[in-house]
Amino acid sequence: MFTNTADLFTIAELKPIWPVKPLPYRSRIKITSSRDIHSIFFDHYPELDLYESFWVMLLSRSNTFLGIRHISTGSVAGTVADPKKIFQSALLANASSIVLIHNHPSGNQQPSSMDREITNKCKLAGQCLGLPVLDHVIFCPDGNYFSFADEGLL
Repeated sequence: MFTNTADLFTIAELKPIWPVKPLPYRSRIKITSSRDIHSIFFDHYPELDLYESFWVMLLSRSNTFLGIRHISTGSVAGTVADPKKIFQSALLANASSIVLIHNHPSGNQQPSSMDREITNKCKLAGQCLGLPVLDHVIFCPDGNYFSFADEGLL
């Protein structure tokens, strides 16, 4: 039970904790295409053939790379991507836009109906928050990828 009425109005808050110092502005990589996303992501996440996982790439107002946040890891056939967790990461990092990223361990780069659904949900949420989803990229273990933006699906 609450000991005083002030406890009723106390809200638990999350505070951003940065384990590493942010990159200096001049060193940040500008994202201009799905190729740029591939060059940053694919070389740094080599185990794309084990389980399906989901990440969000955070970008500044000028589309420079701020970081990547791991959202979830599932099974060989799927993972759950919670839009609340995706946008929480973006808001705490003061990002201006995001790129959704996940892998298909099967090697099939075509998006599933669930991939399309999470993309649309996040696109709508991003519009409401002023945090646009610029792309959703699906990576396969062989290095091939599918870009929603390249295919005109965003």
